[in-house]
Amino acid sequence: MEGADVLHVEICQNIDSTLSIEKIENLVYAEINALEDVALDIIMYGKDLTNSTLQTHIDSIICTCSHGERTHMKVQGATLKFHTYRLTTESAATETMENDGENLPASSHWILPSQEFHYLWESLYFDSNIKDNLLHFVETAMIFADHNINTNIISWNKVVLLHGPPGTGKTSLCKALAQKAAIRLGNRFTHGEFIEINSHSLFSKWFSESGKLVMKLFNEIKSLLENPQALVCILIDEIESLAHTRRTCNNGSEPVDSIRVVNALLTQLDQIKRYPNILILTTSNLSEAIDIAFVDRTDMKQYIGPPSHQAIYKIYTSCLKELMRTKLMEPEEIYDLSCLKKMGYEETFQTKNSLKLMELSQESVNLSGRVLRKIPFLAHAFHLKTKKCTLSRFLRAMHIAIEREKEHTEEVF
Repeated sequence: MEGADVLHVEICQNIDSTLSIEKIENLVYAEINALEDVALDIIMYGKDLTNSTLQTHIDSIICTCSHGERTHMKVQGATLKFHTYRLTTESAATETMENDGENLPASSHWILPSQEFHYLWESLYFDSNIKDNLLHFVETAMIFADHNINTNIISWNKVVLLHGPPGTGKTSLCKALAQKAAIRLGNRFTHGEFIEINSHSLFSKWFSESGKLVMKLFNEIKSLLENPQALVCILIDEIESLAHTRRTCNNGSEPVDSIRVVNALLTQLDQIKRYPNILILTTSNLSEAIDIAFVDRTDMKQYIGPPSHQAIYKIYTSCLKELMRTKLMEPEEIYDLSCLKKMGYEETFQTKNSLKLMELSQESVNLSGRVLRKIPFLAHAFHLKTKKCTLSRFLRAMHIAIEREKEHTEEVF
């Protein structure tokens, strides 16, 4: 495992760039070493770099460290680890399966790293080190596979289960993890294959054939796994629809075919774990409905709850900085919560808007992550009269949008 002094430097090379990876990494090395420290998990756009060659050939650079919750890292003494990649621009392909003469939409298929998931990892904020733990999980899975660890002695199935209420970012985190893994493991795999299984439409329509369809689908996935140069990531959203607990089936409250579906899924998971290039990501809004045998096969079970006001502050900050970047808002510094704490939360001309944002974050507790990211749009759409505005004015519009959203949520429920 890597030490705390490793600085991961993820370099997104422009698609039309003809520069060699070695040349790019040498130029980036010089660019970063000219700095005293670097901001972590912050996008450095190519156009803002000092080197004119990098401005032409680089889309962006992101520096990260997998240890601790640091916001900056000293360059001197750090070990730089480069990950240079290009994005694929193709949208998701719909994979179909033939059943009784009809083509069924079985899954969506992306080639990674994908433009669609670009910066998704950096846009997600949680209250614990969930993202670091997921990366460590992937790293250890690859280390154990590389060293041919006997799975009869030490068992791991390469299965992750993220569970919690709707709208907390579980599915987005799975997609972001697959993208990040494809980037970080670029020296091992030429590309990633990301398959999102369409369990609802596929298995509800052809319920009596569901067990056979599970086996047929996984046979197609195995054909992808035969390519050792591809990292294959499988996403099964709302896994409870596929791995429904068999206790209710045995009580007669569910059709017998439900048992066949669960048995088929468990059998395929047991078979597929032998491949060193597989990662299975699952989510659930109803973890109590999942069959215990599936839960037992998951290596990592992680609860994803509603964001705290600290996480909400980071989410709102990222939204406001995006509006500033695109020139829909006049630029203004937004202080980190740690900086505000050091200042004793004292209100000054410089800190008053950051403190107001902190109040809005506290008002937004219990709103889902999905709703939180809509608030800036709703504020601009319904509570502003101009295209561009100041941060102070936009925060007032956000306050109204938050209050309206809470009222509407109470009316619905």
